Amino acid sequence: MFARERQQRIAELLTERSSVTVTELVDELDVTGETIRRDLAALERGGRLDRVHGGAVLRHSSTAEQPLDQRGGSNQTAKLAIADAAAALIPTDFTGSILIDAGSSTAALARLIGERWGHTGSAPTIITHAAPIAAQLSSLIPVHLIGGRVRGLTGAAVGSDTVAAVRTLRPDLAFVGVNGLSATFGLSTPDPEEAAVKSAIVDAARETVVLADASKFDEESLISFAPLSAVGTVVSDRAPSGALADALAAAGVEGVTA
Repeated sequence: MFARERQQRIAELLTERSSVTVTELVDELDVTGETIRRDLAALERGGRLDRVHGGAVLRHSSTAEQPLDQRGGSNQTAKLAIADAAAALIPTDFTGSILIDAGSSTAALARLIGERWGHTGSAPTIITHAAPIAAQLSSLIPVHLIGGRVRGLTGAAVGSDTVAAVRTLRPDLAFVGVNGLSATFGLSTPDPEEAAVKSAIVDAARETVVLADASKFDEESLISFAPLSAVGTVVSDRAPSGALADALAAAGVEGVTA
């Protein structure tokens, strides 16, 4: 197993357990303690954990943000299940417009859309501000890419031109990713420019579907870009509970569990 693969697995275990010990990781990954300590040091430098005596704990930060290629490997099983459940919400004879937000869960959904409608001649109108999503879909179905300055971290077009372009649209469906989903703070994300684009997407769409694995529940990232009441559906790998479940119900948000 390469260092990157080990580090992705460590990040996944931390997300699941909140803390891990060096001994647990040595047994789990079948490597030496010294190798694990180097991996933990690298992950700490990347802002993904804090080392403690004998192991590490998950770092909860309102501003920490993983690059898209790293996020694609985190909670991968959950994200694929969420994408499949989200795709099932689109009728097979749907010929309207779909705006797909940037992100790893939405990218997984985009792949399914491309596979379903690729080369059929009757695909929905697909719009995105995510360069990676546009690239993966363009060989399968027509896709409209909204321009702007592309953030290297996520591959998303951002900026005032991007926001203005989104505001001229009225897509039938928008699929949006989040970094946090909270009863009191709503939908949130770390970057101000991406928050502005996400807010414009939610405002523009006739119906908004949020894709969020359970690790996003009760999290509050730096910037709230929409209240829960602006959302029609939340698709996740696990049903929310407690205050978040109550707030979603009060806002009339439908929950779909993958």
